[in-house]
Amino acid sequence: MSRHHAALPHTSEPTPQVAALRVVSPGGQAADLAAAEEAAAQFLRALGIRTDSESLRGTPGRMARAYAELFSPRSFDLTTFPNDEGYDELVLARNIPLRSVCEHHLLPFVGTAHIGYLPGRRILGLSKLARVLEHFACRPQVQERLTKQVADWLQNQLQPKGVGVVIQAEHTCMTLRGVQATGATTMTSTLLGLLRTDARSRSEFLTLTGLPG
Repeated sequence: MSRHHAALPHTSEPTPQVAALRVVSPGGQAADLAAAEEAAAQFLRALGIRTDSESLRGTPGRMARAYAELFSPRSFDLTTFPNDEGYDELVLARNIPLRSVCEHHLLPFVGTAHIGYLPGRRILGLSKLARVLEHFACRPQVQERLTKQVADWLQNQLQPKGVGVVIQAEHTCMTLRGVQATGATTMTSTLLGLLRTDARSRSEFLTLTGLPG
């Protein structure tokens, strides 16, 4: 028996071997690339940037397609498996690449996320941790909300004993404009369940993510 919990009790009902929830991109109006391209062209002209040269002629279209890509998460299946062995130690995916767009300036912020959980009755396909992050990152965001959305969603869908999410990112709205604090990064964290209330579990998670416990 590990230090967190006793092995999960067996039930007389058969346990499904694989369960998958289809996760689709957020609803909303479909992208109108032609309208976005024209708006981008007007935006550049309003800033005094001419787009009639050979090198800039295609820029409005590229801008439209780039932002459409940034705001279009891929649908995926949230695949889970029965935790038949009663595994109750930390599962942690570190250094998951992150890209999103600040909703205040529509400038990118990029970094990494560490996402972990203490399993309950089911365990998650590891690649799905990155998929969930992408699902919430591919829209105008603030880092604080993104961190909590990922943690809350995993807690609600997976029902583990605990969830932890730490994000470290560089915001170009802070490093390239305004204060121009080149190299500055922002860290946010959300801890739920035992990763919040149990001191040893919390310390283990924070230590493995490189934060002081």
